[in-house]
Amino acid sequence: MMGMKDNQERNQLEVVSLEDLVPKNHLVRKLDAAMDFSFIYDLVEDLYKPYGRESIDPVVLVKIVFIQYIFGIPSMRKTIEEIEVNFAYRWFLGYGLHEAIPHFSTFGKNYTRRFKDTDLFEQIFERILQEAYQCGFVEDEKLFIDGTHIKANANTHKYRDEVITKAAKAYEKELQEEITEDRARHEKKPLKDKAEVIEEIHRKVSTTDPESGYFHKGEHKKVFAYTANTCCDRNGFVLDFEVSPGNVHDSVSFWPLYERLRNKEDARYIVMDAGYKTPAIARIIIEDGKVPVMPYTRPMTKDGFFKKYEYVYDEYYDCYICPENQILRYSTTNREGYREYKSNAMICESCASRNRCTESQNQTKVITRHVWEPYMEQVEDYRHMRGMKNIYQQRKETIERVFADAKEKHGMRYTQYRGLAKIKMELTLLFGCMNLKKMANWKWKNRHLSLFFVDILQYFIKNKEKWLRSVCFKTTLSTV
Repeated sequence: MMGMKDNQERNQLEVVSLEDLVPKNHLVRKLDAAMDFSFIYDLVEDLYKPYGRESIDPVVLVKIVFIQYIFGIPSMRKTIEEIEVNFAYRWFLGYGLHEAIPHFSTFGKNYTRRFKDTDLFEQIFERILQEAYQCGFVEDEKLFIDGTHIKANANTHKYRDEVITKAAKAYEKELQEEITEDRARHEKKPLKDKAEVIEEIHRKVSTTDPESGYFHKGEHKKVFAYTANTCCDRNGFVLDFEVSPGNVHDSVSFWPLYERLRNKEDARYIVMDAGYKTPAIARIIIEDGKVPVMPYTRPMTKDGFFKKYEYVYDEYYDCYICPENQILRYSTTNREGYREYKSNAMICESCASRNRCTESQNQTKVITRHVWEPYMEQVEDYRHMRGMKNIYQQRKETIERVFADAKEKHGMRYTQYRGLAKIKMELTLLFGCMNLKKMANWKWKNRHLSLFFVDILQYFIKNKEKWLRSVCFKTTLSTV
């Protein structure tokens, strides 16, 4: 028989408490039990005046943002609408069934008037991470670093072309000193000062969000975006990140991030993908006493041509030997730090393998070798060590999983903010919420496991005489 539900329950009066309406295993209960948020009062105490009208509770403001990012709500306006009708969200904020929820613009106004240009959100992120450390959830022996792009809130068709000066590399001073020493060993004159060489590049700059960068990779759609270079541990807790425009390569934005991570004493392995596989990065990690774990990269050579590894480097004579056993001698060290080794054009002219070696008009083969190439060779040695392949494969379970969850569950695929400062604020809160959510779930699970074992222990203590008599009786029977 088909049942038909009437709507009389809509007008029924019941006496209930908000505590009874929230399920016992709801995520908001786990978040509330995970840590005490009253530390926020101390962080914002100096940002409020001691007189005037009473403000919205700052803990409530932060918790509203937590709800937005933890549950992946796309905007603050939508977040407030959800809180108004959701019992669990009201319980988490401490608001009653009929209490008015703050306006959706409240957080934005407080950010502009109080929180902007402060380190409030960084301190909240660090406090959550510190709590995870104290619980023993963070394992930072292996650090996984990678970057992902976030689509900017900018029209792709609104931009202007600008010519900008290429910024100096973070390791430029050390590299130029190494180049000067290398040229001196080969009896070459030092290069003129880098400052005298002005390198200009053309860039598309958004008129909507000038701080974003024009990004395109392979067949991806060309958009204005930001890049988030992020570091996490073996358990997926985000330890730190660096925000940069979308047109900045991962190997460039790596440096400020690593500068903050290099003092972690427990870190032994730095796991990264091929985008970070450069001589400068390999050098600094190895000199810091850590092990860079990087993948194999195929030679970027045309089909049918000799690969670079087929040219043997002779370290004693500082030369290369080609597959036809001819010598490529040192020529110079260029400004980018690469030594150039050139073949003899007269020998190459009559070589049977020249079509597989070079297409240069002067019939000369040139091979480059970076002054820090020994560090790259050491990276390859590490790659062949036992266990390194398994460590690298953990990327898909750690940093790639962090990005997947952040984009699919927490709204990181797109941003509604503009400017590096606001994007950094958003990601600080987003990654902090992800850490809080993971820690809350783990604490809740451990708590119930602990209660389970406590119940078992109490049961045995309460029935120990009966249990001991049973054990003694069975022992007696087995002896007989």
